[in-house]
Amino acid sequence: MHINFKNKIVVVVGGTKGIGLSITKSFLELDATVHVISRHKNHDLEKKLSLEYLNNVFFHIADATVESDLQLIANKINNLDILISNVGSGKSNTKAINDATIWNLSWDTNFTSALNTARVFSPLINNLGSITFISSIAGIENIGAPTEYSIAKSSINTFSKILSHKLAPSVRVNTAVPGNIFFKNGTWDFKISENPSSVSEMLEKCVPLKRFGKPEEVADLVTFLSSERAAFITGACITIDGGQTKSF
Repeated sequence: MHINFKNKIVVVVGGTKGIGLSITKSFLELDATVHVISRHKNHDLEKKLSLEYLNNVFFHIADATVESDLQLIANKINNLDILISNVGSGKSNTKAINDATIWNLSWDTNFTSALNTARVFSPLINNLGSITFISSIAGIENIGAPTEYSIAKSSINTFSKILSHKLAPSVRVNTAVPGNIFFKNGTWDFKISENPSSVSEMLEKCVPLKRFGKPEEVADLVTFLSSERAAFITGACITIDGGQTKSF
């Protein structure tokens, strides 16, 4: 199956590490022009990708929880074909209902960032373009994740479904829903260093494929959903979790 994004303009919000970085690289490898938005500057990464992909990659600094930050970038880009919203963090604690400060921080990071991304960039998407949100299986089932994180991700799933109707037929909207994805310096890297036996037990008991997913595997799903090969797919919420979730 051949996929190519030559002459396509892609915006990846949260595209400099983990899943987001793999998504960025995947689009670049498929000849897209990619605008990468992140909160912090990474000089080494920018230099590496700029040398490798010449004039096809551009980096922007913005906090996706601040709408005006994104608007400044949107004013420079003017139009795009593919939008990826990937900002999120599940770091918190297991308290049933956290205090307002913790709750609001998680909500802003995991939902407001996606809302701002869609609000600012969706009007700029060319006809037959697409949006893909990166959610989590914590938004589908109770897997012991922080309450506020799970609710924020569940809200992204609902938001995406509604947008798929309201932006059709000119823009397709889908959600990629990863399970446990391992990457260096990520959440699971930290958990393994703390308690490797507990992590191994979790994979053995909870994940039928008995391993972590790879960021590149999520990126493959995202690039497919963004391509013309997925032209009849919109409103979909697609899990990529090694079989961990039990609901249909």
